[in-house]
Amino acid sequence: MKKILKKIGFITSTLCAVFIASTALAGSVTVGGKGFTEQLLLAEITSQYLTSKGYEVKLKTGMGTSLVRSALENKQVDLYWEYTGTAFLTFHKNKFANQSANEIYNAVKAKDAEAGIVWLNPSAANDTYALAVRKADAESKGLKTLEDLATKLNGGEKLTLGCNIEFYKRDDGLKPLQKAYGFKFPRSDVKRMETGLVYKALKDGNVDVGLVFATDGRIPAFNFVVLKDTKNFFPAYAITPTIRKETLDANPDLAKHLNTLSGLLDDATMSRLNAEVDVDKKSVTEVAKNFLTSQNLL
Repeated sequence: MKKILKKIGFITSTLCAVFIASTALAGSVTVGGKGFTEQLLLAEITSQYLTSKGYEVKLKTGMGTSLVRSALENKQVDLYWEYTGTAFLTFHKNKFANQSANEIYNAVKAKDAEAGIVWLNPSAANDTYALAVRKADAESKGLKTLEDLATKLNGGEKLTLGCNIEFYKRDDGLKPLQKAYGFKFPRSDVKRMETGLVYKALKDGNVDVGLVFATDGRIPAFNFVVLKDTKNFFPAYAITPTIRKETLDANPDLAKHLNTLSGLLDDATMSRLNAEVDVDKKSVTEVAKNFLTSQNLL
């Protein structure tokens, strides 16, 4: 009997040791994030998923763009989700000249490698500027692309545009967009307002076309249709996990885990998740858990 108990004790202690060792191997990571809904969701999804893989995860969210980038560089956070266009234009001061999404990704990946920052696989979610119309108008007027919009305007159809003041004035905003697609909104048909008000104005019929961000949750919630940018005018802002090389070297399986999450994200998915928080008023924690569960990751 004593021999049997000894064997059971040995097996139990061995299994515990294996479990502790495997958990310890996973290590601990600090996940950063910015202060708006999409970023809070991405950080929470990452935290819950990595926790399920045995990691001890600490969240540091609510930061501005420059602050979270500095936190990554200064080892205050180990990883966070960044936008390729933000790194390309803001961090590295490049000029956008219709570079493709892949060109932008490859440029920031190569540049940040010099600073010990690794860009993993980009998702199919692209949170760039876009023009949207109501679904009913898209169907009745045959609007699917910005070229369709140009055809309507050049054919004499009167349409009003809602956009923020910055986009109206910017060198890479409304004027060059109109030049690229060969159309023009008369000045009297451009309604300038705060970004958040554009969605309501479009929903309520006060404007016919609105400047939006492609993964905003109000797009599906308000039945908007994003007009396809066939000429690649707007730079790509692919949502991508970035991680310190030192952290990845110590925990190489993080690449697999983060790439798994990245592969699940596209515009429609990100918009839906954002809407569950911003429109349906669900908690970020709940939405993240439900998403991971629906993908059989929890």
